[in-house]
Amino acid sequence: MTPESVSPQEAKRLIDQGAVLIDIRDLTEYQREHIPNARSLPLSDITAGKTVEGTDRQPVIFHCLSGGRTAQNANALLKAASPVPTLLMAGGINAWKSANLPTIKDKKRPLPIMRQVQIVAGTLILIGVVMGYTTDSRFFLLSGFVGAGLLFAGVSGLCGIANLLLKMPWNRPDK
Repeated sequence: MTPESVSPQEAKRLIDQGAVLIDIRDLTEYQREHIPNARSLPLSDITAGKTVEGTDRQPVIFHCLSGGRTAQNANALLKAASPVPTLLMAGGINAWKSANLPTIKDKKRPLPIMRQVQIVAGTLILIGVVMGYTTDSRFFLLSGFVGAGLLFAGVSGLCGIANLLLKMPWNRPDK
């Protein structure tokens, strides 16, 4: 059984009537920007067996960034919310914002780690290409090295750039 999908506007109406909104994105994504009154329950916690608590039998609406994670993990989300009615918000927080519905932002929080990886990898590749054309062709190796690292990360699930960035001071959890 697949949960029903609802629009952001319908989700807002249901939330106003008492439905519980669950944000399945990583905690860092949630802390940077989230929907008012949304609870954070990362997908990694759900797949580890954590369930939604304190719903008072109200419907549970799950959302992520764009709707992909909720759709791909619909069965796990159903199980986490069981036995209450379970819904998926179509388009995630991106659709919520496109519908001009409010969010809470904390720009002091770091960007999500994958965006940081994209920025660093893109910068290194661009530097390698520009320096390869203008200075020494051996700089092209930098672009090749970064590309190989991204390929390895995609195949293995281990990202060296992400692991390095997670050690940076701006990505350390508040203590």
